[in-house]
Amino acid sequence: MLPLHFRSSFGSSFRLCFCFSRTVRVSSLVSFPLSLFSVSLRVMSKPPSAFDALMSAAKKNSKSKTSKLSSPPKKRKSPLSTSSQNPSNPKSPKLPSPPITVVEPEQAVKQEELVKPVKQEELVKPEAVKPEPRKVRQLLTSSSSKGKTEELKKQVPQLKQKPSSFDPASIIAWEKGQPVPFLFLALAFDMISQESGRIVITDIVCNMLRTVMLTTPEDLVPVVYLSANRIAPAHEGLELGIGESIISKALAEAYGRNENWIKTQYQKKGDLGLVAKESRSSQPMMWKPEALTIRKVFNTFRLIAKESGKDSQEKKKNHIKALLVAATDCEPQYLIRLLQTKLRIGYAEQTLLAALGQAAVYTEEHSKPPPEIQSPLDKASDIVKQVYSVLPDYDKIISALLTEGLWKLPKTCKFTPGVPIRPMLSKAAKSVTEVLNKFQDVEFTCEYKYDGERAQIHYLENGSVEIYSRQAERNTEKFPDVAAAVSRLKKTSVSSFILDCEIVAYDRATQKLLSFQTLSTRARKKVEIEDIKVNVCVFAFDLLYLNGQELLQENLRVRREHLYASFEEESGFLQFATALTSNDVEEIQNFLDQAVGASCEGLIIKTLNEDATYEPAKRSLNWLKLKKDYMDNLGDSVDLVPIAAFHGRGKRTGVYGAFLLACYDNNNEEFQTICKIGTGFSESVLVERSSSLRSQVISKPKSYYRFGETINPDVWFEASEVWEVRAADLTISPVHRAAAGIVDPNKGISLRFPRLVRVRHDKAPEQATSSEQIAELYKAQKYNQANKQDDEDEEDY
Repeated sequence: MLPLHFRSSFGSSFRLCFCFSRTVRVSSLVSFPLSLFSVSLRVMSKPPSAFDALMSAAKKNSKSKTSKLSSPPKKRKSPLSTSSQNPSNPKSPKLPSPPITVVEPEQAVKQEELVKPVKQEELVKPEAVKPEPRKVRQLLTSSSSKGKTEELKKQVPQLKQKPSSFDPASIIAWEKGQPVPFLFLALAFDMISQESGRIVITDIVCNMLRTVMLTTPEDLVPVVYLSANRIAPAHEGLELGIGESIISKALAEAYGRNENWIKTQYQKKGDLGLVAKESRSSQPMMWKPEALTIRKVFNTFRLIAKESGKDSQEKKKNHIKALLVAATDCEPQYLIRLLQTKLRIGYAEQTLLAALGQAAVYTEEHSKPPPEIQSPLDKASDIVKQVYSVLPDYDKIISALLTEGLWKLPKTCKFTPGVPIRPMLSKAAKSVTEVLNKFQDVEFTCEYKYDGERAQIHYLENGSVEIYSRQAERNTEKFPDVAAAVSRLKKTSVSSFILDCEIVAYDRATQKLLSFQTLSTRARKKVEIEDIKVNVCVFAFDLLYLNGQELLQENLRVRREHLYASFEEESGFLQFATALTSNDVEEIQNFLDQAVGASCEGLIIKTLNEDATYEPAKRSLNWLKLKKDYMDNLGDSVDLVPIAAFHGRGKRTGVYGAFLLACYDNNNEEFQTICKIGTGFSESVLVERSSSLRSQVISKPKSYYRFGETINPDVWFEASEVWEVRAADLTISPVHRAAAGIVDPNKGISLRFPRLVRVRHDKAPEQATSSEQIAELYKAQKYNQANKQDDEDEEDY
C-alpha cells in the first residue's frame, strides 16, 4: 500500500492509497523500484489558488488525460492518472505536477532515470496563473548524497597530517556553523582503528577536534563525549541501559533482516558493528532520511538513556532503529559499537585529553602561552589531564576552554563538591626495608590497607549525600546505610565535606572484617536499608574538602587533623583507618602482621609532611603499599586482563582450558601479554569465566594487543574484564611483551605459576596493572632470575 498525502497551505488534506507489486509509476513521470512493503511520500502543494485551479481542471478533464497518460493495458495504472489528479485540460490554468524526488542510496540509479521531463504541452502556460513563491522540502538525491559522502571520505585522510602542517579549513564537507556530520567522526574512528602508534592517533584526534572547533564549536562537547564513548560524566549515572538483544532486534528491523541471521553473523564475526555495516550496505532504500549529525546521535543517545517506565525498551529500540535507518557507509558500525560501549579502537581517554589540549594550542584564539612555558603542546596536554582529574566533566571543561582559554583552565575549573575527583593511588613496595630506604629522613605513617571498596563521599551544603566509586560512578543507591551513617556521625560544625575512605563488609556481632567477596554480594541498585543483609563499615583515611575549603594542597598531617576533628567514631559504622607513625623496622613489621591478622591486605605507607599533598589520579611514590602477598613467598598480586583463550581438553572440554592475560601500557595505550593462566580455577569458576567471556569473542586480535609470534590462542577477546592474579615470581620472557624494552631491550616479563584470586568488577581494563609497575616489581625482587631466562618454559601456567 502506497499512501500519497496532499496538503494545501490552509491545512486541508486528502490521501490516496494504492497497492503495487515491484514497480510504481506516478503520473507516468516517476518510476522507481521498491524494496519495502509500504512507503509514505509527502508532497507539499502549490499555494491554494493555483492548487485549487489545478484540481478543478483535473476533475473536468479526467477522461481525456487518463487516456493520454495511462500505462499500457497490461500494466497497473498509477493513482495519479485518475481523474482527481489529472491537470491536462488546455483551457484550465496549467501548472507542472508537484515534483517527487525519490532516493535509493547505495544503488547506481541515475537521476534522469528517476524523473522524466514533463512535456511542454502538458504544462500550464506561465501567464495563465501566477502562483506565489513557495518553499519545497528538498530531499537528497542519490547522486548528491553519495557525492557528499565521497567528498568527506576524500578529505578525512588529511587528519593524519602533522598538526603543524594541517589546515582545519581544508575539511569543507559542511558549512561553517552547520552541525558536524556523524560520518566525519565515524571515518575518523575508522582511520584510528587502523593505527597502532600513539603519536599518530593523537595527531588524528587533535586535527579532528581542531576542525570542529573551527567550523562548529558548539558540537565540540558531543564530539568529545562520543570519542570517550560516554553520554554524560560518570558521576551523573546516565547510562544507555540497553542490552545486545535490543540492539539486535533494532538492527534486524531497520535492515529487513531475520533476527536469527543477525545472531549467527554476530557469532561468526564477533563484532555486531561489522554485522550492521554489512547489513546496511546490502539493503537498498527508496527514500534517504536526513543525514546523521553528531548532535543528533548524541541527543538520541541521551534520550535513550532517559527512557523509563512502561514500554521503555520498545521506545529505546525505535530510537536505535531510526538512527540505523539514517546511517550510511561506516556509520552503522560505529553507532552499534557506541551503543554497546565497546568502541575499542585503541583510542584511550588519555589520548583524547592530550589531543584536546594540543588542539586548543593550535586554535588561534588560545595559542598564546605564558612566556615561562617552553613546550606549549606538552604543557597543554598536562593541564587538560590535571584539570580533568580534579573536575571530570567535559561540559564544564570545554565551556571554560572555549570562553576563557586553555591557560586559564586551572583557575576556571576547580575542585567542586558533587563532582568526584580521581583518587590518589599507591605504588608497590616489597619489604619494610625498601620502605625505609625510600622514605629516608622523611616522616611517614602506616595505615591498614582494607580489603573493601574505595569510595569518595560528598556531603553537600543542602544536606544531601553522594557516594562515588574509584571510577567516579555514582554508588549512592548502593549504600543508603553509609549515607545515613556519615550524616549522623559528622559533627554539628561540619556543613560540607568530601571523604576518601574504604567501605568494608563488617560483622557487627563479632566485630570482624569480612572479605571483598562478601561485600560484592550486596545489591547494586535501589537498595533499601531494611533489606540489607551484608553490613558495612566506613574506614575513613583522608579528608579532601571541609566547609567550603579545598584541602588538596594541605599536607596529610593537616588533612588528618581535620578528619579526626570532624567526625565521631562508632564501631561497625564509621571508624578512622588504624594507623601507626614510626620508623622502626621491627615495629612496622609487627604492625603489618597485625593488619594481615585483622583480614586486611597489608599496609599503606604515606608521607606526613614533606611531599604530602593529595595528587588526584597519580600513582605516587609518596604512597607505598605493602601487601601480605609480598611476605608469604607467593609472589605479587597484580590486576590483569584476559585477551585470549585456549580450548579445554579432556575434563575441560566445552570450556576454555587456559587464558592469555595482559597488563596495560599507559604510554603506548596497548595491552601486552604477560602469561597464560590455567590454574586456580574451581570447576564452577572456570565455567562462569568461560561463559562470561564467550560474549566477548572477536575474530582477530586488536591492533593494540602486543604478543609474541609463537602465541596462537584459539579465540581472542575484547578487553572487558580485570582479574586479580597472584604468582610465584616474575621472569624475563622471549615470548611475552609486558614491559618489553624497559628491563630487557628485546624481551618482556612474564609471571611464573600464576593463579586467579578474584575478578575485579571495580576496575576497567585500562586500570589494570601497568607495564611500568610490572617492571618495578621485577626490579624489586629479592633475587635475580637472570640465569634462568633461557631455561624458562613458556608453557607453564
